[in-house]
Formats: sequence, structure tokens, C-alpha cells
Amino acid sequence: MQTLALPYFEQADLLSALADCTQDQLDALGFGVIGFDAAGVVRRYNRFESVASGLSPQRVLNAELFSTVAPCMNNFMVAQRFEDAAATGAALDDTIAYVLTLRMRPTRVKLRLLADPAQEMRYVLVERAV
Repeated sequence: MQTLALPYFEQADLLSALADCTQDQLDALGFGVIGFDAAGVVRRYNRFESVASGLSPQRVLNAELFSTVAPCMNNFMVAQRFEDAAATGAALDDTIAYVLTLRMRPTRVKLRLLADPAQEMRYVLVERAV
């Protein structure tokens, strides 16, 4: 039996790979996954991010990402990039150094911001230093 390789943070076609992932596959990833729809409502959330952030899936799923779940990302560096990409119909694939500050001591991370007009879900991926 052949097992499928799990997506990795730097993968070139990561947006489409995430779209094909089951919840169990998302939960097996070694980085945080927050998937949200065009209205900004979180629809996908993995175990890694839940444990790292201390936020349960029950608290995050079906909540608005930038106003309720992660207001520390409601700025020009994160939320505005998604808005700009949507307004112009452009794909978004940016990786940025970032510091998370909400409900935790400041934590340096890398965020990967993914969106494509052809895909239903948009993603904020969170890679934490080990």
C-alpha cells in the first residue's frame, strides 16, 4: 500500500494540495493551517495550530478570522494582502516573518498567505520555530 506524502510548508503547489487534504491529513501536518472563505469565516483548522495557539476548533471554526480569532493579523501585512488580491482577482502566495501577540507572549513565526480566485478557500499557514 502506497501512502501519500503530506504537503509541506514551502511546497510550490501548496494551495491545491491543501484543498485535497482530509481533516486527518491537515491534523498530521507539522505547521498551523487556518482556512477561511471569502467572507473571512474560518472553515478549516488543524490540530497543530489548535495546540500551538491554545484555541480549540470549537472556538475558531465558523468565527471571523481577522476580527474574532486573530485580530493581531487584521493589518496591512496580512488581512490587507488578502483584500488586495481579491479586489484585483490576483493569486496570493507570500511568506512573511511575523510576530504573533494575541493571547500569548510574542512569538516569532513565518506566515504563508495563500489565495487564488479559482479556489474557494484562502489560507494563513503558521510555521513556528522549533
